[in-house]
This record gives sequence, C-alpha cells and structure tokens, in this order.
Amino acid sequence: MLPPVKKDRVISHLPHCFSTNAALHTKDGFHPQVKAACQVQRTDTVSFNLAKVIVVGDVAVGKTCLISRFRKGAFDKNYKATIGVDFEMERFEVLGVPFSLQLWDTAGQERFKCIASTYYRGAQAIIVVFDLSSVSSLAHARQWLEDAMKENDPSSVLLFLVGTKKDLSSPEQLSQIEQEAIRLSEEIKAEYWAVSAKSGDGVMNFFFRVASLTFEANVLSELEKSGARNDGDIIRLTDSTEADRTPTKRKSNCC
Repeated sequence: MLPPVKKDRVISHLPHCFSTNAALHTKDGFHPQVKAACQVQRTDTVSFNLAKVIVVGDVAVGKTCLISRFRKGAFDKNYKATIGVDFEMERFEVLGVPFSLQLWDTAGQERFKCIASTYYRGAQAIIVVFDLSSVSSLAHARQWLEDAMKENDPSSVLLFLVGTKKDLSSPEQLSQIEQEAIRLSEEIKAEYWAVSAKSGDGVMNFFFRVASLTFEANVLSELEKSGARNDGDIIRLTDSTEADRTPTKRKSNCC
C-alpha cells in the first residue's frame, strides 16, 4: 500500500500563472466540471491520475537542477550531465484525488538526441527549458519543441517555456530576454515561467501549476470521452496503482 501523499504536495486550489501575458489560461479556479468530478463519484471507473511530462532544452540550461530542486528542496551543485534520459515520479493530491507526474529529464547534448527522442511520445506536457542568461538557448527552444511535437498530438499537449538561472541575470538582461520569451510563448501557445533552481524562486509554484493543469486537462478529456460533459454524469476517480508504476524504458535502435 502506498504511503500518504506528502503534505507539501497537496493542491486544493489552482495555482496562479507566472505572467498573464503568457499563460495557458488565467482563470482563478479549476473548471467547474473538474471540481464536480472530484466531489461526486459514480460506478464507472476510469484512470486519468497520471501524466507524462518531458523536459527538453540545451545542455547545461538547468533541466536536472530544476527537477532536483523541486523533488529534494535543495540545489545540487554536483549534478552530472544527463545521459540519454532520467525518469522521476512525483506524487500529488489534487482536489483530494491522487495524481502523479512522470518527469522525463532528457539529455541536451546533440549525441544523445536520438536516444532521448524515443521517450517523447505520449506526453501530456512538454517543458522547454532555456537559460535566462543565454540568448542562444532561447533561440534553440523552438527547435526543441518542434522535435518533441513530432511524437505528440499538438491538440492534447500542454506547453511550458521555462527560463532558469534567474539569479544570474541582471534586471536589465532579465527584462530584455523575458520580452523575447513572452513573445515566443504567445507564438507557440506556451505558458511562460522564470525560475531559479539555486534560490528556489518560483520552482514549487511552477511544478504545482504543471500538476494542476495536466490534472485538469486529463479529467476534462476523460469526461469528454465518457460523454459526462454533455449529459451531466460524473465519472469515478480512483487511485489506481497504475499511476505509480515505473514505465519500462524502451531500448533504442539508433546511435
């Protein structure tokens, strides 16, 4: 039997976006049908309590440190570059319902792209990471997104553009690159965030936002499939153990 979700992973309300100028939506709360589905149950059982999230971006932009800061609550100075892909599972409770994020940390080095890309398929969210102190890493963000979207349905994936190393940028530099990042976010329909893994600034709020929006999207998708959005029925939410299974990594034939 799984242990209870940690108290600091309980989400009872929809976290705010970072910038209203570049947000997936700016509503103050969860969709009414989502809240209703979490309060009322019926006999039909569906599993939507798991979301796959892939994290992509140039080498050394801080992808691994970003995930590590959230999971461990500390900055890891001695991290090693990711080889291929690393996998982490983070458990939440959203509106009283168990929910897990599969966090796929992919390598940014060109020689590992072939390996990493084999794990892109089936993502509910894509986090494109760039370095706020590196204009070139932002310029490469579009290509990372295009590569990841080749394996996914654009209509069913939530996109996040995240600038890291906020602590290293001067106010002038941060303002300039954020303008470019927000323009790109609007163009690719992604939600923009600026965070610092070193100080922890924005990291917790960001991942809570990712968990909340993917949870909401999964519930609405299941409601639509079951016809509940049209006939007013409510589906049953379960804490299926499927959500906490570690997926088997596929062996790549390339490289």
